[in-house]
Amino acid sequence: MNLETEKTMSSPNSIQPKRTAELEELLIDAEADDEVVQQSHPLLKRPWLLLLGLILVALNLRPALSSMAPMLSEVSKSLGLSAAQAGLLTTLPVLCLGLFAPLAPILARRFGAERVVLGILLTLAGGIILRSSFGEVGLFAGSVLAGASIGVIGVLLPGIVKRDFAKHAGTMTGVYTMALCLGAAMAAGATVPLSEHFDHSWTMGLGIWIVPALVAAMFWLPQVGQKHGAHNVAYRVRGLLRDPLAWQVTLYMGLQSSLAYIVFGWLPSILIGRGLTPTQAGLVLSGSVIVQLASSLAAPWLATRGKDQRLAIVVVMLLTLGGLFGCLYAPLDGLWGWAILLGLGQGGTFSLALTLIVLRSRDSHVAANLSSMAQGFGYTLASMGPFAVGVVHDWTGGWNAVGWIFGVIGLGAIIAGLGAGRSLYVQVVSEKL
Repeated sequence: MNLETEKTMSSPNSIQPKRTAELEELLIDAEADDEVVQQSHPLLKRPWLLLLGLILVALNLRPALSSMAPMLSEVSKSLGLSAAQAGLLTTLPVLCLGLFAPLAPILARRFGAERVVLGILLTLAGGIILRSSFGEVGLFAGSVLAGASIGVIGVLLPGIVKRDFAKHAGTMTGVYTMALCLGAAMAAGATVPLSEHFDHSWTMGLGIWIVPALVAAMFWLPQVGQKHGAHNVAYRVRGLLRDPLAWQVTLYMGLQSSLAYIVFGWLPSILIGRGLTPTQAGLVLSGSVIVQLASSLAAPWLATRGKDQRLAIVVVMLLTLGGLFGCLYAPLDGLWGWAILLGLGQGGTFSLALTLIVLRSRDSHVAANLSSMAQGFGYTLASMGPFAVGVVHDWTGGWNAVGWIFGVIGLGAIIAGLGAGRSLYVQVVSEKL
């Protein structure tokens, strides 16, 4: 039994080149504790087919979330939902991201990651149909199923990318991030026009996103059976739940995610309340998400130039808050500028959250466990933000008061980030069985 205790960094400068190199592997492997997986390097007969499948799967990890936002007013009006119920509708998928993420490595070890991804793509498609075709009950049940599906795939997909494209992990990190942003932007911008095309049917506008899920499943099918079977867990990491630094990373992940999912769930409704049409509001959200691509790629690189990440965390969070307050209060003439500012901030906050998981971990086993903790607890915390916006809007009958929610969450993220951004390692025991 080999025990290694994680300690604080004694010489940050001496390890900077190593840590910078490791940032090319921001794709956290959910099966990093699995010795069989880590030691296997499969020969890919058709890497282009796997790459295409991965991109198509990644494209499906946001549309179920971002497609609802521009349609939320229409859905609420059609089904008679209160603002609090609409807030619950935006909350449930995010809550499920956290609750179901820890199941991903368990399922992968039992059935193989490729099989699980295929099966969960089909459950995602089922969730999309359920929420768009079976009234109020189906709406909420389908949102739960879709959120759970995204939570599982979102944990497994980076590990598959990292394993099968190990020599191009940095490039693939960019491709993966680009696919996520593109999927979110497509759904945010196209859902309302599609619903208008189908005789102003919100059910068709939301249900149409089953098509990319089924297409992804079709192109992913050849991967099933090539790498599967039960695995042997070789490592166990103990002590994360008792480590303050791990909780600071988790809180930063959760709080910045809370603002992100408030934007996904409520920004179009806020803009519609300020006088924009649903189509215009969806396009603003779409444009803001597209802008995230630039900062999500640049922020981790810039953050590793200094001695720690605290300054970068404060900068990107201030950009995010500036964009949010601008979209909420500033004159609409400058709306696109505020949306761009918001996108630059939120792209940076998300990628820095992933960066912190890597930088605060001494090895891949710790990173996998810290990632699971940050996503599990973090997304559960994040789900409270969209719900709070719905409740406050219900109480006040307007949107002005939700600025307080933005400010409190943003301040909390900065405080947590100042702790998580220090040049330290989490103090845990990595135990080889």
